Amino acid sequence: MNFWVLLQGFSLGATMIIPIGAQNAYVLNQGIKRNHHLTTATICSVMDVFFISLGIFGGGALLSQNETLLTVVTLGGIAFLTFYGWLSLRSALQSSDEQESQPQKLARGRRAVILGALAVTVLNPHLYLDTVVILGSIGGQFEGSDRLAFALGTMTASFVWFYGLSIGAAKLAPVLSKPKTKKTIDLIVASMMFIIAFALAKSLYTQWVN
Repeated sequence: MNFWVLLQGFSLGATMIIPIGAQNAYVLNQGIKRNHHLTTATICSVMDVFFISLGIFGGGALLSQNETLLTVVTLGGIAFLTFYGWLSLRSALQSSDEQESQPQKLARGRRAVILGALAVTVLNPHLYLDTVVILGSIGGQFEGSDRLAFALGTMTASFVWFYGLSIGAAKLAPVLSKPKTKKTIDLIVASMMFIIAFALAKSLYTQWVN
């Protein structure tokens, strides 16, 4: 197995995963709450592995060439990102007293956490574009063991990042969970969700008018 190809896959995978998005925001929040955060990291990592495999080993062309499917995924993503951004904005605008008076909302059951992790993954159009289309098209250029090495590199990046983010957030929870810090994080997350949703909507509108 070619180590340099594996390293290339790891580097490119990290580049695609690290920028803040719905998945990272969700993993970060669950880590701060220490609420099934490792389960969240596992689900996001495993789902990434699934879609990376789908893209690199044959599914990338299906999504990139099917405009209807890509449009449906994008519309679903816009709706989800807008909703997630609204939830983050609402949380940021809550007073400290309101947040402290609703402790039951901070600890969600395992099932709810799992469903949330699946939602931020499956309803995230960037996931399909990054893993299936972009990584799939690049990985598809390799042959034999090099393609496998590239895939393993990108998959490793997912596990390292999501577990690192989850564990790091849990360790820093006493600092990150302070009202002012949490409000800042929520505002940043809300802003990013709205920006991404707007960019996707603009891109989709441009495709329609052209």
